Amino acid sequence: MAFNGTWKVDRNDNYEKFMEQMGINMVKRKLASHDNLKITLEQTGDKFHVKEVSTFRTLDIDFTLGVTFNYSMADGTELTGSWVMEGDVLKGTFTRKDNGKTLITTRKIIGDELVQSYCYEGVEAKRIFKRG
Repeated sequence: MAFNGTWKVDRNDNYEKFMEQMGINMVKRKLASHDNLKITLEQTGDKFHVKEVSTFRTLDIDFTLGVTFNYSMADGTELTGSWVMEGDVLKGTFTRKDNGKTLITTRKIIGDELVQSYCYEGVEAKRIFKRG
């Protein structure tokens, strides 16, 4: 599966502005911009196991495509939603539990990079990962 492997964050595009729109305070935004996030993805059919390791936390997530689950962001923001495959794009649609607003996240392999994109309240951002 194309997503399988370990991916280490290489660079961010508009990520701090996105976090500001999400309501994350300045100190947490500065820390998150340099979190050294490493994501390990393992896909088996429609099931995924994701391990997120950063400077701040280690989190294991298991999900099945199309099945709603709960997720807590590093800053404590609680979300509920699901991932689906749209062609070669993994698309997550999540609703914040505190305000009901929607966060769209996509993951796509472009060349030798994993591009994770975010869209929240009209603000878009990307985190680009390299295999590692």
